Amino acid sequence: MDKIFSKKELYDRTPRVYKRDASEVRFLLGGIGTGNFSVNTRGKFLDWEIFNWPAKNTKFPLSFFAIRAENKSLEKPISKILEARLLPPYTSSHGYLQAELVNLPRMEDSEMICEYPFANVRFFDSELPVQVSMEAFTPFIPLNENDSGIPGAIIRYHIKNTSDHPTEVSLVGTLPNASGFEGYDVIENLKLADSVKNTYRETGNIKGLYYEPEHLEETHLRYGNMAIMTTGENVTYKTQWFDGEWVDGLQDFWDDFTEDGRLEKETISDSVGCEFAQFHNFSFLKRREKIGSIGSYCTLAPQQEKTFEFVITWYFPNRVKAWIEFDEDYENFKNGKYGIVKNYYATQFSDAWEVGEYIYAEMSRLEKGSRDFANAMFHQTTLPYYVIDALTANITNLRSNLCFRLEDGTFGGFEGIRDDIGCGYGSVPHVWNYEQTVAFLFPELEKTMRNVEFLQETDENGCMSTRMFSVFGQKRYEMVPACDGQLGSIVRIYRDFKNSGDLKFLKAIWGKAVQAIDYAIKQWDTDGDGVLDGQQNTTYDIEFYGLNPMTDGIFLAALKCCEKMAAVLGDQEHEKTYGQLYKKAAQLADELLFNGEYYEQILEDVDRYKYQFGKGCLSDQLLGQFLAYMSGIGEVLPKDHMKTAMKSVFKYNYKTDFYHTDSVHRAYAINDEKGMVIATWPKGGRPKFPLSYAGEVWTGVEYSVAANLIYLGCVEEGLTIVKSIRDRYDGYKRNPFSEIESGHHYCRAMASWGILQALLGQKSDMYKKTLSIHPVIEENMSSFFICGNAWGVYRQEKQEGKWVKKYDVLYGTLDEIQLDD
Repeated sequence: MDKIFSKKELYDRTPRVYKRDASEVRFLLGGIGTGNFSVNTRGKFLDWEIFNWPAKNTKFPLSFFAIRAENKSLEKPISKILEARLLPPYTSSHGYLQAELVNLPRMEDSEMICEYPFANVRFFDSELPVQVSMEAFTPFIPLNENDSGIPGAIIRYHIKNTSDHPTEVSLVGTLPNASGFEGYDVIENLKLADSVKNTYRETGNIKGLYYEPEHLEETHLRYGNMAIMTTGENVTYKTQWFDGEWVDGLQDFWDDFTEDGRLEKETISDSVGCEFAQFHNFSFLKRREKIGSIGSYCTLAPQQEKTFEFVITWYFPNRVKAWIEFDEDYENFKNGKYGIVKNYYATQFSDAWEVGEYIYAEMSRLEKGSRDFANAMFHQTTLPYYVIDALTANITNLRSNLCFRLEDGTFGGFEGIRDDIGCGYGSVPHVWNYEQTVAFLFPELEKTMRNVEFLQETDENGCMSTRMFSVFGQKRYEMVPACDGQLGSIVRIYRDFKNSGDLKFLKAIWGKAVQAIDYAIKQWDTDGDGVLDGQQNTTYDIEFYGLNPMTDGIFLAALKCCEKMAAVLGDQEHEKTYGQLYKKAAQLADELLFNGEYYEQILEDVDRYKYQFGKGCLSDQLLGQFLAYMSGIGEVLPKDHMKTAMKSVFKYNYKTDFYHTDSVHRAYAINDEKGMVIATWPKGGRPKFPLSYAGEVWTGVEYSVAANLIYLGCVEEGLTIVKSIRDRYDGYKRNPFSEIESGHHYCRAMASWGILQALLGQKSDMYKKTLSIHPVIEENMSSFFICGNAWGVYRQEKQEGKWVKKYDVLYGTLDEIQLDD
């Protein structure tokens, strides 16, 4: 191939450092299905999305940490907000409001390094006699979905005295009580469903502020509570800021803190109120949310270091028992049509304080598991950094409001999320088809999605709904079935069975899988020759007609998986039926669809139906093969033809810039960016109204193509695509922790985990208890690995002409697993 990137660039292992001006970075803190808040490169906490609803740009006024330092070399004590200084633009109708405290001193500069699940912010300041850095994380342990689903975050400020004098340091965290959050008033005060109260609590060495509503019933949708806690010595706190007018509370807090680094537990004032405000009923001058602050102080000897640790937790157990996306859904919600359902974490904890107690009680284990994962991914690997970046950044989706986990353990999600609502409801199979992150990191969660698809949403005829409304007990979604989604879900049954080794799961679902594949044969193979030719609804929100490689490839993978599942279950009749049909169909599909360069669609009149691709080169033409590789069944079409086809996709669909494209579709790559479009027509023959989304760039499709290329021996082409994606998500142009499509944190992007499976050449089967790894980059190497029983670090080294392989297990066990060396 032409060198898009140099070899040095393709195999670069240099970590990415986000400077303060990388303003698009939002690193999410929170557990799986718990909601989240984010931290940016300035060390600011923002986007508080903890209320079971997408809420980008949600601010908590007066949420910050602050430091005060004093020693005899200073003319006076120095106090600063622990955020780096703001950068332009400063556009706002009212400047910055009081609650943003913009004109209080801040740190001069900062930078961020992220090693999932840890965000590390280093501050720079020439005035302070101490060095400050911050580390924030939420526990994340693959194969342990409960401990990866905690509604909280640990925040640590590491302080080192860099002066030659003993230095007294105070550090406090401030947080508003947002229990019952309903939005904002016109000057950005929080609107709450009830009055709230703050309480100081102690449990053993845990000290903190507990926030709750005063009267709200526990069954109320907005019910919930929060906590900010610490185990530091010399704790100082103000349960509730002074409840005055204008900026009284802000002024009082800052004066109190900067005076001596200690906080008065309560502020009392005999001052007479403002008659002007009283006369005009300026009720907005009093804050509704009630602010609290807690911290600690100590004296550091020269060069001494200390960590100030805080835990922020939340408990908002109730979510709407419905998929809500459109105006009609809103109206039904307002009219009380929908009930509520609890989050899974509400079955594990009774309130935010108990969440914090659990974190502190299990801190050593939770942190070790999280740090083992981060170290394995980032420090024990020889893979290019941007590959690790692609794998870990998309795990973030599980912490976003894209996903949820209900009280019965069911995991599900939208396709993506808008700023303030979901987008693409119903755990849509034809989009979630691409996702591999949940499947390999948390197979128990993934299995719940298959159970819903087949045991709840596949009818007696074998027709699967395109959207999973039954998770909320809603009426079945009536729409033409999605060919790619239904067939892909069949393939994913086998993948999930092998990942978990759960024979009970396979037995329970097999009958519905048979109904689903038999329905597909009758519905979409209208002439019975083994090649699909009927009306085939797809992920492009259109129907394909005639013969096409995308859906047919998934059909071949589904047949092959059904043959293998039948063999496991001793169902000889279906094993024979599906095996024979696969062989017949694979041969015919290759003969009819391969044009010598790639697989194309066969239609007599490509313009008879809108949105076809005909003789075009479709990036997704071998999506079925990607799913086949992920399920470990090998090739479904001739390998040499598929390699040629994937090289053609790279040749024709990968763009080195977008200056001269003529796409009228949505733009996900622009100007000098590199990326791969959905379809091109290198041989001409573009339909008058071509395939919808043809000129768009979807990262999920890019990752699946990259994985196919790597499996088929085109490693550098595959890596080029992955690097191009992560170059687009660089923190300046886009948030690196939210690969977008139809919404933030788009689920299709979680195809990225397939890149690791491809690079490792990993084959694992927890039912047969086998694991083998044969990396495509043949050199002394190491990498994170995971199978359904364990994860850790795989290493290989050539000794005396032979590969010596080693598995360092960091979680779980491989004791009963046969390793292929």
